Amino acid sequence: MTNYRDKGFQTRAVRAGQRRTGEQEQSEPIFPTSSFVFDNPEQAAARFAGEEPGNIYSRFTNPTVALFEERLAALEGAEAGVGTASGMAAILSLMMSLLEAGDHVVCARQVFGTTATLFNKYLARFGIVTDFVDLTDLDAWGAAIRPETRMLFLESPSNPLTEVADIRALAELARAHDCRLVVDNCFCTPALQRPLELGADLVVHSATKYLDGQGRCVGGAVVGDAATMAEVRGFLRTAGPSMSPFNAWVFAKGLETLGLRMEAHSRHARAVAQWLDDQPGVEQVHYPGLPEHPQHALAGRQQSAYGGIVSFRVAGGEAAAWRLLEGLEWLSLTANLGDAKTTITHPATTTHGRLSAEQRREAGIDAGLIRMAVGLESVSDILDDLGRGLERL
Repeated sequence: MTNYRDKGFQTRAVRAGQRRTGEQEQSEPIFPTSSFVFDNPEQAAARFAGEEPGNIYSRFTNPTVALFEERLAALEGAEAGVGTASGMAAILSLMMSLLEAGDHVVCARQVFGTTATLFNKYLARFGIVTDFVDLTDLDAWGAAIRPETRMLFLESPSNPLTEVADIRALAELARAHDCRLVVDNCFCTPALQRPLELGADLVVHSATKYLDGQGRCVGGAVVGDAATMAEVRGFLRTAGPSMSPFNAWVFAKGLETLGLRMEAHSRHARAVAQWLDDQPGVEQVHYPGLPEHPQHALAGRQQSAYGGIVSFRVAGGEAAAWRLLEGLEWLSLTANLGDAKTTITHPATTTHGRLSAEQRREAGIDAGLIRMAVGLESVSDILDDLGRGLERL
């Protein structure tokens, strides 16, 4: 099999991980099977003992899932990857594989609401303590680290305010304190940002978002060094939050167009952000591609483009934000993102609705905040529909 890891990004996106069967198919096959047959008892015993490579059961490994894992790892520049049932399953699997009672995590305050709930509510039950700090305050990260700190966790850009962390500086801080830096790369994907090249240890994804790109399936992934991925796979083998072969096939095909799509998402989002910045009733626009964004220069250094997420705050709080959303004709009012179709939501009552009012305030999530994932429709049509909503203000 050809090794595509030394090829260009788009070649890796299209070709990495492909293994043709005896039929010599051009498009990758799906292996929708729960188990695999052995030639004899000796082979079965050797595979279960780990003495011989090969598939056993699709909760452990599956050729279609392996295709997606290898392709994504090649794009991120990782040794290996593990596919999971969802993005949250990826985070949970990583935490359960690497952490134990008494360990301490420092997490960015600006993370997806469910991620914060996982740390605050569920991992806390097992004696894992998490402190939350401002994503962009390097001194706060350093001050929060303890002797028992094992992990720094962040999203960059953040959800939903698109704040950008200095990944290289945080990687150096993590190394100095002998802990791991984990980056949720969902918003940028490896098409725009590769945290491992900036010094991060591990990367997590919600494959549901841009890796798929068309809102078809739910899945997640972790990528990093081979030894850590073996630990994560051991947890999957035991606990079972595994990716289905069909979903893996969808994600692998989605990766083929990832670079092209992310360029277009970024281009469209920048045009929408610039337009919103000039609209009456819009108090603030959050987009790393705008020169006034606090981390505009940093984003320009560690990302190849600025991504497809735009958030903006309207005057009048929740009532005004809801009026705008009710005035839209066809933009999709849904909490998912990364779709070819533009999606829009009110974070305070959807994606971050389970956080307390104080937690939302600390994360900068105002009641008038609206988040858009700008899609691939004609920009002029996106702006026309946004204009209809803004008229309601």
